[in-house]
Amino acid sequence: MTEAFIYDHVRTPRGRGKKDGSLHEVPSVRLAAKTLEALRDRNGLDTTEVDDIIMGCVDPVMDAGAVIPKAAAFEAGYSFRAPGMQISRFCASALDAVNLAAGKIIAGSDDIVIAGGVESMSRVGMGMSGGSWYMDPSVNFPAYFMPQGVSADLIATKYGFTRDDVDAYAVESQKRAANAWKNGYFSKSVIPVKDQNGLTILDRDEHMRPETDMQALASLNPSFQMPGEMGGFEAVGIQAHPEVERINYVHHAGNSSGIVDGAGAVLLGSRAGGESMGIKPRARIRAFANIGSEPALMLTGPVDVTEKLLARSGMQLSDIDLFELNEAFAAVVLRYMQAFGISHDRINVNGGAIAMGHPLGATGAMILGTVLDELERRDLNTALVTLCIGAGMGTATIIERV
Repeated sequence: MTEAFIYDHVRTPRGRGKKDGSLHEVPSVRLAAKTLEALRDRNGLDTTEVDDIIMGCVDPVMDAGAVIPKAAAFEAGYSFRAPGMQISRFCASALDAVNLAAGKIIAGSDDIVIAGGVESMSRVGMGMSGGSWYMDPSVNFPAYFMPQGVSADLIATKYGFTRDDVDAYAVESQKRAANAWKNGYFSKSVIPVKDQNGLTILDRDEHMRPETDMQALASLNPSFQMPGEMGGFEAVGIQAHPEVERINYVHHAGNSSGIVDGAGAVLLGSRAGGESMGIKPRARIRAFANIGSEPALMLTGPVDVTEKLLARSGMQLSDIDLFELNEAFAAVVLRYMQAFGISHDRINVNGGAIAMGHPLGATGAMILGTVLDELERRDLNTALVTLCIGAGMGTATIIERV
Protein backbone atom coordinates (compact mmCIF):
# COMPACT_ATOMS: atom_id res chain seq x y z
CA MET A 1 0.00 0.00 0.00
CA THR A 2 1.17 3.51 -0.81
CA GLU A 3 2.06 5.57 2.26
CA ALA A 4 1.26 9.25 2.80
CA PHE A 5 4.13 11.39 4.07
CA ILE A 6 4.38 14.89 5.48
CA TYR A 7 7.14 16.84 3.78
CA ASP A 8 6.66 20.31 5.21
CA HIS A 9 4.19 22.61 6.92
CA VAL A 10 3.80 26.33 7.57
CA ARG A 11 1.36 28.66 9.26
CA THR A 12 0.79 32.36 9.56
CA PRO A 13 0.82 34.05 12.95
CA ARG A 14 -2.60 34.31 14.54
CA GLY A 15 -3.95 37.85 14.51
CA ARG A 16 -6.62 39.09 16.91
CA GLY A 17 -10.01 38.46 15.34
CA LYS A 18 -11.24 42.01 15.71
CA LYS A 19 -11.26 45.09 13.51
CA ASP A 20 -8.17 46.37 15.28
CA GLY A 21 -6.36 43.06 14.79
CA SER A 22 -3.22 43.18 12.66
CA LEU A 23 -4.57 40.75 10.04
CA HIS A 24 -8.00 42.34 9.66
CA GLU A 25 -6.89 44.10 6.49
CA VAL A 26 -5.76 40.79 4.92
CA PRO A 27 -8.54 38.82 3.16
CA SER A 28 -8.80 35.08 3.72
CA VAL A 29 -7.61 34.32 0.21
CA ARG A 30 -4.40 36.26 0.85
CA LEU A 31 -3.73 34.49 4.14
CA ALA A 32 -4.16 31.13 2.40
CA ALA A 33 -2.00 32.27 -0.51
CA LYS A 34 0.85 33.17 1.86
CA THR A 35 1.03 29.57 3.03
CA LEU A 36 0.98 28.26 -0.55
CA GLU A 37 3.77 30.65 -1.53
CA ALA A 38 5.88 29.58 1.43
CA LEU A 39 5.51 25.85 0.74
CA ARG A 40 6.41 26.38 -2.91
CA ASP A 41 9.43 28.57 -2.21
CA ARG A 42 10.80 26.55 0.73
CA ASN A 43 10.65 23.30 -1.21
CA GLY A 44 11.31 24.37 -4.79
CA LEU A 45 7.89 22.98 -5.66
CA ASP A 46 6.89 22.69 -9.30
CA THR A 47 3.23 23.63 -8.95
CA THR A 48 2.29 21.86 -12.19
CA GLU A 49 2.82 18.63 -10.19
CA VAL A 50 0.38 19.53 -7.40
CA ASP A 51 -2.51 17.09 -7.71
CA ASP A 52 -4.84 18.94 -5.35
CA ILE A 53 -5.12 21.73 -2.79
CA ILE A 54 -7.65 20.98 -0.03
CA MET A 55 -8.48 23.62 2.55
CA GLY A 56 -10.95 23.90 5.36
CA CYS A 57 -13.00 27.02 5.95
CA VAL A 58 -15.87 26.95 8.42
CA ASP A 59 -17.65 30.06 7.16
CA PRO A 60 -16.95 30.14 3.41
CA VAL A 61 -18.96 33.26 2.62
CA MET A 62 -18.19 36.81 1.46
CA ASP A 63 -14.47 37.10 0.65
CA ALA A 64 -13.87 33.63 2.10
CA GLY A 65 -16.23 31.95 -0.36
CA ALA A 66 -16.00 30.51 -3.85
CA VAL A 67 -13.58 27.59 -3.33
CA ILE A 68 -10.93 29.58 -1.53
CA PRO A 69 -7.99 27.16 -2.12
CA LYS A 70 -8.35 27.51 -5.89
CA ALA A 71 -8.58 31.29 -5.55
CA ALA A 72 -5.52 31.23 -3.27
CA ALA A 73 -3.61 29.20 -5.88
CA PHE A 74 -4.24 31.97 -8.42
CA GLU A 75 -3.19 34.59 -5.87
CA ALA A 76 0.00 32.65 -5.07
CA GLY A 77 0.97 32.30 -8.73
CA TYR A 78 0.50 28.53 -8.91
CA SER A 79 0.07 26.76 -12.22
CA PHE A 80 -3.52 26.69 -13.43
CA ARG A 81 -3.16 22.90 -13.41
CA ALA A 82 -3.34 22.84 -9.58
CA PRO A 83 -7.00 22.28 -8.59
CA GLY A 84 -8.60 23.23 -5.30
CA MET A 85 -11.34 21.97 -2.99
CA GLN A 86 -12.93 23.59 0.06
CA ILE A 87 -14.32 21.51 2.94
CA SER A 88 -15.87 22.04 6.36
CA ARG A 89 -16.14 19.86 9.41
CA PHE A 90 -16.34 22.86 11.71
CA CYS A 91 -13.24 23.09 13.95
CA ALA A 92 -11.58 19.97 12.53
CA SER A 93 -11.75 21.17 8.93
CA ALA A 94 -8.01 21.57 8.39
CA LEU A 95 -7.13 18.26 10.02
CA ASP A 96 -9.79 16.58 7.92
CA ALA A 97 -8.26 18.24 4.86
CA VAL A 98 -4.95 16.61 5.78
CA ASN A 99 -6.64 13.25 6.31
CA LEU A 100 -8.50 13.51 3.02
CA ALA A 101 -5.23 14.35 1.26
CA ALA A 102 -3.58 11.36 2.91
CA GLY A 103 -6.44 9.11 1.81
CA LYS A 104 -6.08 10.24 -1.79
CA ILE A 105 -2.36 9.56 -1.69
CA ILE A 106 -2.81 6.15 -0.04
CA ALA A 107 -5.43 5.26 -2.66
CA GLY A 108 -2.90 6.04 -5.38
CA SER A 109 -4.90 8.79 -7.05
CA ASP A 110 -2.56 11.64 -6.04
CA ASP A 111 1.18 12.04 -5.43
CA ILE A 112 1.44 15.62 -4.16
CA VAL A 113 -1.31 17.38 -2.20
CA ILE A 114 -1.34 20.55 -0.11
CA ALA A 115 -3.88 20.50 2.71
CA GLY A 116 -4.78 22.97 5.43
CA GLY A 117 -7.23 25.71 6.17
CA VAL A 118 -7.94 29.37 6.68
CA GLU A 119 -10.27 31.58 8.68
CA SER A 120 -10.49 35.35 8.91
CA MET A 121 -12.76 35.70 11.92
CA SER A 122 -12.37 39.47 12.02
CA ARG A 123 -13.76 39.77 8.48
CA VAL A 124 -16.31 36.93 8.44
CA GLY A 125 -18.00 36.50 11.80
CA MET A 126 -18.47 33.08 13.35
CA GLY A 127 -21.72 31.50 12.17
CA MET A 128 -22.13 33.86 9.20
CA SER A 129 -22.79 30.93 6.87
CA GLY A 130 -25.89 30.02 8.88
CA GLY A 131 -27.31 26.53 8.86
CA SER A 132 -30.14 24.32 10.02
CA TRP A 133 -28.23 23.10 13.10
CA TYR A 134 -28.62 26.58 14.56
CA MET A 135 -32.01 27.59 13.21
CA ASP A 136 -34.24 24.66 12.23
CA PRO A 137 -36.18 23.08 15.17
CA SER A 138 -36.48 19.79 13.32
CA VAL A 139 -32.68 19.57 13.56
CA ASN A 140 -31.72 21.36 16.77
CA PHE A 141 -34.29 19.56 18.96
CA PRO A 142 -32.88 16.04 18.37
CA ALA A 143 -29.37 17.52 18.40
CA TYR A 144 -29.90 19.08 21.86
CA PHE A 145 -28.55 22.26 20.32
CA MET A 146 -26.93 24.74 22.67
CA PRO A 147 -23.99 27.16 22.44
CA GLN A 148 -20.69 25.36 22.70
CA GLY A 149 -19.76 27.29 25.82
CA VAL A 150 -22.81 25.91 27.63
CA SER A 151 -21.75 22.41 26.56
CA ALA A 152 -18.26 23.09 27.91
CA ASP A 153 -19.77 24.12 31.23
CA LEU A 154 -21.94 20.99 31.18
CA ILE A 155 -18.78 18.90 30.73
CA ALA A 156 -17.08 20.72 33.60
CA THR A 157 -20.10 20.11 35.83
CA LYS A 158 -20.58 16.46 34.89
CA TYR A 159 -16.93 15.54 35.30
CA GLY A 160 -16.17 17.67 38.34
CA PHE A 161 -13.94 20.48 37.08
CA THR A 162 -14.08 23.66 39.15
CA ARG A 163 -13.50 27.28 38.20
CA ASP A 164 -10.01 27.00 39.71
CA ASP A 165 -9.30 23.90 37.63
CA VAL A 166 -10.14 25.52 34.30
CA ASP A 167 -8.44 28.80 35.21
CA ALA A 168 -5.26 27.02 36.28
CA TYR A 169 -5.21 25.16 32.97
CA ALA A 170 -5.58 28.47 31.11
CA VAL A 171 -2.71 30.09 33.01
CA GLU A 172 -0.46 27.17 32.12
CA SER A 173 -1.44 27.42 28.44
CA GLN A 174 -0.34 31.05 28.43
CA LYS A 175 2.95 30.21 30.13
CA ARG A 176 3.72 27.40 27.72
CA ALA A 177 2.94 29.47 24.64
CA ALA A 178 5.09 32.36 25.90
CA ASN A 179 7.94 29.96 26.63
CA ALA A 180 7.67 28.41 23.16
CA TRP A 181 7.84 31.80 21.48
CA LYS A 182 10.68 32.98 23.73
CA ASN A 183 12.77 29.93 22.88
CA GLY A 184 12.02 29.96 19.14
CA TYR A 185 10.09 26.70 19.02
CA PHE A 186 7.74 28.10 16.35
CA SER A 187 10.35 29.93 14.27
CA LYS A 188 10.82 27.04 11.85
CA SER A 189 7.23 27.09 10.70
CA VAL A 190 5.59 30.49 11.31
CA ILE A 191 5.82 32.70 8.24
CA PRO A 192 5.40 36.49 8.54
CA VAL A 193 2.49 38.11 6.76
CA LYS A 194 3.70 41.05 4.68
CA ASP A 195 1.92 43.75 2.72
CA GLN A 196 2.33 44.46 -0.97
CA ASN A 197 5.36 46.62 -0.22
CA GLY A 198 7.11 43.82 1.60
CA LEU A 199 6.61 45.36 5.02
CA THR A 200 5.77 42.94 7.81
CA ILE A 201 2.21 43.21 9.08
CA LEU A 202 2.49 40.45 11.68
CA ASP A 203 5.15 37.90 12.55
CA ARG A 204 3.98 36.71 15.96
CA ASP A 205 0.76 35.42 17.54
CA GLU A 206 -0.86 38.53 18.98
CA HIS A 207 -3.68 37.05 21.06
CA MET A 208 -1.36 35.85 23.84
CA ARG A 209 -1.47 37.33 27.33
CA PRO A 210 1.59 35.84 29.05
CA GLU A 211 1.05 37.96 32.16
CA THR A 212 -2.23 36.14 32.90
CA ASP A 213 -2.53 34.79 36.43
CA MET A 214 -5.23 33.26 38.59
CA GLN A 215 -6.12 36.61 40.13
CA ALA A 216 -6.71 38.21 36.74
CA LEU A 217 -8.89 35.32 35.58
CA ALA A 218 -10.87 35.34 38.82
CA SER A 219 -12.10 38.83 37.96
CA LEU A 220 -13.83 37.63 34.77
CA ASN A 221 -17.53 36.78 34.79
CA PRO A 222 -18.73 33.50 33.26
CA SER A 223 -19.48 34.00 29.57
CA PHE A 224 -22.23 31.43 29.14
CA GLN A 225 -24.39 31.77 32.23
CA MET A 226 -26.83 34.16 30.59
CA PRO A 227 -27.56 32.02 27.50
CA GLY A 228 -27.65 28.97 29.74
CA GLU A 229 -30.09 30.32 32.30
CA MET A 230 -31.97 33.03 30.42
CA GLY A 231 -31.85 31.37 27.00
CA GLY A 232 -33.09 28.04 28.29
CA PHE A 233 -30.06 26.04 27.19
CA GLU A 234 -29.30 24.80 30.69
CA ALA A 235 -32.67 23.03 30.60
CA VAL A 236 -31.66 21.41 27.32
CA GLY A 237 -28.45 20.12 28.87
CA ILE A 238 -30.22 18.79 31.96
CA GLN A 239 -32.84 17.09 29.79
CA ALA A 240 -30.04 15.20 28.04
CA HIS A 241 -28.15 14.57 31.30
CA PRO A 242 -30.66 14.45 34.17
CA GLU A 243 -27.92 13.38 36.56
CA VAL A 244 -26.82 17.04 36.45
CA GLU A 245 -29.05 19.12 38.74
CA ARG A 246 -27.74 22.48 37.57
CA ILE A 247 -24.82 23.66 35.47
CA ASN A 248 -21.84 25.27 37.16
CA TYR A 249 -20.71 28.06 34.81
CA VAL A 250 -16.91 28.18 34.83
CA HIS A 251 -15.83 29.21 31.33
CA HIS A 252 -15.08 32.75 30.21
CA ALA A 253 -12.90 34.53 27.63
CA GLY A 254 -9.73 33.76 29.58
CA ASN A 255 -10.10 29.97 29.62
CA SER A 256 -11.73 29.53 26.21
CA SER A 257 -10.14 29.65 22.75
CA GLY A 258 -9.44 33.06 21.28
CA ILE A 259 -11.10 34.44 18.15
CA VAL A 260 -8.32 35.02 15.63
CA ASP A 261 -7.36 35.19 11.94
CA GLY A 262 -4.87 32.80 10.35
CA ALA A 263 -4.00 30.07 7.87
CA GLY A 264 -1.98 26.87 7.89
CA ALA A 265 -0.91 24.39 5.22
CA VAL A 266 0.78 21.00 5.06
CA LEU A 267 2.67 19.54 2.09
CA LEU A 268 1.91 15.84 1.72
CA GLY A 269 2.92 13.29 -0.83
CA SER A 270 3.72 9.73 -1.70
CA ARG A 271 7.31 8.53 -1.68
CA ALA A 272 7.40 9.02 -5.44
CA GLY A 273 6.01 12.52 -5.00
CA GLY A 274 8.79 13.37 -2.59
CA GLU A 275 11.37 12.03 -4.97
CA SER A 276 9.97 14.18 -7.76
CA MET A 277 10.24 17.23 -5.48
CA GLY A 278 13.73 16.25 -4.39
CA ILE A 279 12.90 16.44 -0.69
CA LYS A 280 12.80 13.97 2.19
CA PRO A 281 9.72 13.20 4.29
CA ARG A 282 9.54 14.33 7.91
CA ALA A 283 6.71 12.06 9.05
CA ARG A 284 4.10 9.62 7.83
CA ILE A 285 0.37 9.63 8.43
CA ARG A 286 -0.01 6.47 10.50
CA ALA A 287 -3.82 6.47 10.93
CA PHE A 288 -6.85 8.76 11.09
CA ALA A 289 -10.52 8.56 12.01
CA ASN A 290 -13.74 10.50 12.53
CA ILE A 291 -16.66 9.82 14.86
CA GLY A 292 -19.97 11.24 16.01
CA SER A 293 -20.26 11.84 19.75
CA GLU A 294 -22.99 12.61 22.28
CA PRO A 295 -24.50 15.90 21.00
CA ALA A 296 -25.40 17.67 24.24
CA LEU A 297 -21.92 17.26 25.70
CA MET A 298 -20.84 17.96 22.11
CA LEU A 299 -17.13 18.51 22.84
CA THR A 300 -16.15 15.08 24.17
CA GLY A 301 -15.59 13.75 20.63
CA PRO A 302 -11.79 13.65 21.09
CA VAL A 303 -12.18 10.96 23.75
CA ASP A 304 -14.44 8.84 21.54
CA VAL A 305 -12.40 9.23 18.36
CA THR A 306 -9.14 8.48 20.16
CA GLU A 307 -10.60 5.19 21.41
CA LYS A 308 -11.74 4.36 17.87
CA LEU A 309 -8.44 5.36 16.27
CA LEU A 310 -6.29 3.38 18.69
CA ALA A 311 -8.45 0.30 18.24
CA ARG A 312 -8.37 0.52 14.45
CA SER A 313 -4.63 1.14 14.33
CA GLY A 314 -3.77 -1.56 16.85
CA MET A 315 -1.95 0.98 19.01
CA GLN A 316 -2.01 1.77 22.72
CA LEU A 317 -1.89 5.08 24.59
CA SER A 318 1.64 4.15 25.62
CA ASP A 319 2.65 4.15 21.95
CA ILE A 320 1.95 7.89 21.73
CA ASP A 321 4.74 10.24 22.81
CA LEU A 322 2.86 13.54 22.57
CA PHE A 323 -0.80 14.54 22.31
CA GLU A 324 -2.12 17.74 20.76
CA LEU A 325 -5.76 18.59 21.48
CA ASN A 326 -7.28 21.87 20.41
CA GLU A 327 -8.01 24.02 23.45
CA ALA A 328 -11.53 25.01 22.46
CA PHE A 329 -12.34 25.25 26.18
CA ALA A 330 -10.24 24.27 29.17
CA ALA A 331 -12.69 21.54 30.25
CA VAL A 332 -12.28 19.78 26.90
CA VAL A 333 -8.60 19.09 27.59
CA LEU A 334 -9.14 18.36 31.28
CA ARG A 335 -11.76 15.75 30.40
CA TYR A 336 -9.42 14.17 27.83
CA MET A 337 -6.60 13.90 30.35
CA GLN A 338 -9.02 12.53 32.94
CA ALA A 339 -10.48 9.93 30.58
CA PHE A 340 -7.11 8.49 29.57
CA GLY A 341 -4.97 9.27 32.61
CA ILE A 342 -2.64 11.42 30.51
CA SER A 343 -0.27 13.69 32.41
CA HIS A 344 -0.12 17.34 31.40
CA ASP A 345 3.53 17.05 30.41
CA ARG A 346 2.50 14.94 27.38
CA ILE A 347 -0.27 17.13 25.96
CA ASN A 348 -0.28 20.64 24.47
CA VAL A 349 3.27 21.10 25.67
CA ASN A 350 3.65 24.47 23.90
CA GLY A 351 0.28 25.90 24.89
CA GLY A 352 -2.71 26.09 22.62
CA ALA A 353 -5.75 28.00 21.46
CA ILE A 354 -6.53 29.47 24.88
CA ALA A 355 -3.29 31.42 24.60
CA MET A 356 -2.80 31.74 20.84
CA GLY A 357 -6.31 31.53 19.42
CA HIS A 358 -8.40 29.21 17.27
CA PRO A 359 -8.88 30.26 13.61
CA LEU A 360 -11.61 27.69 13.09
CA GLY A 361 -10.90 26.30 9.64
CA ALA A 362 -7.10 26.45 10.04
CA THR A 363 -6.40 25.13 13.53
CA GLY A 364 -6.16 21.44 12.66
CA ALA A 365 -3.23 22.02 10.30
CA MET A 366 -1.59 24.39 12.78
CA ILE A 367 -1.59 21.97 15.70
CA LEU A 368 -0.46 19.08 13.50
CA GLY A 369 2.55 21.15 12.50
CA THR A 370 3.20 22.28 16.05
CA VAL A 371 3.42 18.75 17.39
CA LEU A 372 5.56 17.55 14.46
CA ASP A 373 8.10 20.29 15.18
CA GLU A 374 8.05 19.32 18.86
CA LEU A 375 8.60 15.65 18.08
CA GLU A 376 11.67 16.65 16.12
CA ARG A 377 12.90 19.03 18.82
CA ARG A 378 12.59 16.35 21.51
CA ASP A 379 13.70 13.49 19.23
CA LEU A 380 10.45 11.62 19.85
CA ASN A 381 8.54 9.51 17.35
CA THR A 382 4.74 9.50 17.52
CA ALA A 383 1.96 12.01 18.16
CA LEU A 384 -1.82 12.00 18.21
CA VAL A 385 -3.64 15.16 17.07
CA THR A 386 -7.34 15.67 17.73
CA LEU A 387 -10.08 18.30 17.93
CA CYS A 388 -13.59 18.57 19.33
CA ILE A 389 -16.24 19.61 16.82
CA GLY A 390 -19.59 21.37 16.83
CA ALA A 391 -22.74 19.20 16.81
CA GLY A 392 -20.84 16.41 18.56
CA MET A 393 -18.01 14.93 16.47
CA GLY A 394 -14.32 14.16 16.78
CA THR A 395 -11.41 13.89 14.36
CA ALA A 396 -7.98 12.44 15.15
CA THR A 397 -4.75 11.66 13.36
CA ILE A 398 -1.63 9.75 14.38
CA ILE A 399 1.66 10.82 12.83
CA GLU A 400 4.99 9.06 13.07
CA ARG A 401 8.40 10.54 12.30
CA VAL A 402 10.31 8.94 9.48
